[in-house]
Amino acid sequence: MILQILTLLGSVTLFLFGLSLLSGGLQKVAGDGLRAFLASMTSNPAKQIVTGIGVTAVIQSSTATTIMVVSFVNAGLLVLGQAIGVIMGAHIGTTITSWIMAVFGFSFNMADFAYPLILLGFILRQSKKSQQRKDLGEIIIGFALFFIGFASLRATAGVLITPENLSFLSSWTNLGVGSIAIFLLIGIILTVCFQSSAATMAIIMILVTTGIIPFKLAAAMILGENIGTTIAANIAASVGNINAKRTAISHTIMNTFGVFWVLCIFPIFLKLVGLIVGALGLPDPNTADLTNDPQATTSLLFSVCTMHTLFNVVNTLILVWFIPLIAKMCCAIFPSKEGDDEADSLKYIQGGPLSTAELSLSAAKQEIINFGEICYKGFGHLRDAINETDPEKFEEKRKKLVRYEEITDKVEFQIASYLNEVSRGEISRRSSSRIKGMYRIIGEMESLGDAGESISRILQRCRAHGKFFDADQITKLNHMLDYLDDAYKAMIENLKMPYSSLKDITNAQDAEYNINEYRNALREEHLVSMEQNPDYNYQTGVFYIDVIVELETMGDFIINISEAQLSENE
Repeated sequence: MILQILTLLGSVTLFLFGLSLLSGGLQKVAGDGLRAFLASMTSNPAKQIVTGIGVTAVIQSSTATTIMVVSFVNAGLLVLGQAIGVIMGAHIGTTITSWIMAVFGFSFNMADFAYPLILLGFILRQSKKSQQRKDLGEIIIGFALFFIGFASLRATAGVLITPENLSFLSSWTNLGVGSIAIFLLIGIILTVCFQSSAATMAIIMILVTTGIIPFKLAAAMILGENIGTTIAANIAASVGNINAKRTAISHTIMNTFGVFWVLCIFPIFLKLVGLIVGALGLPDPNTADLTNDPQATTSLLFSVCTMHTLFNVVNTLILVWFIPLIAKMCCAIFPSKEGDDEADSLKYIQGGPLSTAELSLSAAKQEIINFGEICYKGFGHLRDAINETDPEKFEEKRKKLVRYEEITDKVEFQIASYLNEVSRGEISRRSSSRIKGMYRIIGEMESLGDAGESISRILQRCRAHGKFFDADQITKLNHMLDYLDDAYKAMIENLKMPYSSLKDITNAQDAEYNINEYRNALREEHLVSMEQNPDYNYQTGVFYIDVIVELETMGDFIINISEAQLSENE
């Protein structure tokens, strides 16, 4: 018995591992094109829902779809309302996995074809010339393991899941509303334990086709599975940022509402499922005696899938009209907090790497964009410090620059640690190249923080010696800062560009040229003033030119960032 239980658990694990490989391979193959499609096809609720269905059907993971949606909300490419529409579509798209199991997992013995598929997948995985072949091999192996695990689960369950072993369930099937509540709770618990709605649906199919539970209670478990998958999402989002929490809670609001109204008309909803199945020429699982009916298994499987799909489709058709209201509810539950603009915690990277390197690098890219914006805020404090004449206020600005140097150190370390974790996994050559570029980018950004703090020390020494820049020098420094401002804006613009869209960095190169030319002009002017102007204060001039040199060095760091971003496409 113990060995059989362990075999059952191993079968579930193999099933989930195969699904994970399948989903991961599909995400790799889809790559940037899938994310571009997701970002562009969200202009209205209908497109949002269709996009959610399509993306989830392609990558076979509503969780992965949700992760991408959250990253787009974080990046400002989608608003919360658009994200909710896509998630509604993902609810429908995830039901396709159930239909695949029902049609192929029971009607055909796919395990017979699985081992040759594993051989084919292994051969493709050995390809050294084409990353796409390796990813395709991963998809094929994942697909095969998915069905091997499902077949093993069915075989093992056939021994363990019997009326004799599960006689305790029989005592729970005739409690009326109490039975519905119990099996709804079982559906929730199974989904939370497995962290997979697909695994729960597989078990429901086995329970109902072996006669352990009637269709009515299988339907209750399906409702429980829809709540359970939202609990898993909220657990994952609990360590995330406010956008992740809002997205997860929208998932909960939608599915909980759906379960509530379906339970209110439960008998009517089951009759509707029976009518749809009957229209397909199969016996109604609610009324027909399926004991000796050769179509019993098909009827029950199609009824389970129809229930799952109908619930999500009808719930979506109802809630699509209330997307703005749902978004407001999510924002009310997790309101924005007025925080310090110097927050040094990561915004988009939460926990370890995501399901694939593609998604992990997408999160890292958003974090690097945020890092660039942090550096730009620090630059604003630098401008204030240069222009401040009041000693006390200058000291406040100087401490701000010291603080931003510490922030850049910390953020660089956190992003680098995350990239180290990602690089330990199996990644493509393109992903490896992008990681190298990201290391270079965050290193240059950390240097920007160092340069800002270095300038603050120069200004402090200048004031300690009783020296101050005159109005003409301040004007010219501000002109230099304007050129740097243009460079920062070009840097952030380039960072926000999708990899495939960034073809040149003329904007950054033009800004760097202006910085260098103006630095040269100011340095030449400084030398002429020392030689020809007897009123020119040499010591003040040294501090002045030191600041100019540091500002030009910051320009070098900034252009290096755009160059690294461009090199990631090579």
